[in-house]
Amino acid sequence: MRQETEYKAVSAMKPSAESKGNPLAYEKVGKLIAKFAIPAIISMLVSSLYNIVDQIFIGQGVGMLGNAATNIAFPVSIICTATALLLGIGSSSNFNLESGAGNQDRANRIAGTGLSMLVICGIVIAAAVLLFLNPLLYIFGVTPDILPFAQDYLGITAYGIPFLVLTTGGNHLIRADRSPTYSMACMLTGAVINTVLDPTFIFVFHWGIRGAAWATVIGQVVSGILVIVYFSKFRHLELEAGMLKPRAEYLSAIVSLGMAACVNQIAMAAVQITMNNTLRRYGASSVYGTDIPLACVGVISKVNMVFMSICIGTSQGCQPLWGFNYGAKNYDRVRKAYKKAFQISLTVGIIFFLCFQIFPRQIVCIFGTGTEEYFQFAERYFKIFMLLTFINGIQPMCSGFFTSIGKAKLGIVVSLTRQVIFLLPLILIFPIFMGIDGVMYAGPIADGAAAVVAIGLAVKELKAMPGNPEGI
Repeated sequence: MRQETEYKAVSAMKPSAESKGNPLAYEKVGKLIAKFAIPAIISMLVSSLYNIVDQIFIGQGVGMLGNAATNIAFPVSIICTATALLLGIGSSSNFNLESGAGNQDRANRIAGTGLSMLVICGIVIAAAVLLFLNPLLYIFGVTPDILPFAQDYLGITAYGIPFLVLTTGGNHLIRADRSPTYSMACMLTGAVINTVLDPTFIFVFHWGIRGAAWATVIGQVVSGILVIVYFSKFRHLELEAGMLKPRAEYLSAIVSLGMAACVNQIAMAAVQITMNNTLRRYGASSVYGTDIPLACVGVISKVNMVFMSICIGTSQGCQPLWGFNYGAKNYDRVRKAYKKAFQISLTVGIIFFLCFQIFPRQIVCIFGTGTEEYFQFAERYFKIFMLLTFINGIQPMCSGFFTSIGKAKLGIVVSLTRQVIFLLPLILIFPIFMGIDGVMYAGPIADGAAAVVAIGLAVKELKAMPGNPEGI
């Protein structure tokens, strides 16, 4: 692709004076990862809390059907995140690579295009959801009992979509602009507001699921305003009004490097929708019925978001380090940062694997009560579907790595492996022979295959970088 060709040319240049003076070029790799990854992880965790806190208070205050409703609405959240990552990661990756190569004016103009497109796309998605609310819910797998709860929840949270997209994408640019702490503060402020308002609206004002939805919207609006304030008052990059006008040249570069993260999220949405419909179909012929599987999978997917937030946050925190040093030809630092990220992802995976296998019922109980069949299904789903959790963080980390160094095609391939190439076909085929259990067994097989592909491609790329005496 064009973006990869451009950065092959960049690799032939001498490092700029600016790259030599940037802390990304000389500070200890471990220190830099901590500086950028910890705020990124917290930001990702906080982002997850919007859904998790809603799930907890809705489960306690509304019940199982409320939890199922948030699961039905979840694909919209994924689509918003996909759009935000397409523009946010695409902009920040290009910004880091161009900055490392000494092309600061082009880097600033790419950032301007990215910001304006975040605003435009957020408004378009919100309008589409409000206009086609009921058709979307049926596509997402809603049942008659869940429908009124899902209408209330998604119909209200749609108003927060423009701020959600701006916050999620804008925070990548804030981190690229060397302000990871401010990025974290944007997300944390909105999450704290949501956490305080959720129980107030649900239990004090008795607004039910509508209260949870309005709490989410208010938190998202505040976070979005903080992003606007940053780029108005506190930015390091030079950003003039004219730079905010979208330009096709810069948008093409953004899409090229943001596509991998976007495709991964879109694939997640496709899998979520397919899984909801599969669970509804095969659940009807099982002892669990249709609503229990939908509610359980909604809870477990939110819990898994905590684990994935740490792994993806680690990758996002490493992206400025990977991208800047790759653009500046400091390949040894790129390799060191990758190894550190791999170790972190594997360690976190082992911890969560143990939690999922040992304490599944206790985890589910946090999200409210249910029948014995509800807890039985949740326990089995945790233990089977999440069996290879310990390696699940490697695939998104590798995808982020390829995107950061300008290898857009490899980033997209790795993004597609787990969700589209492996998991989607398996959750369609296995239930034909195994009933609803087929969905569970599809998970670990897809996880293992995706990890093998990701590791193989990453090792090959690391070995190909110049100045590699150790062979990796």
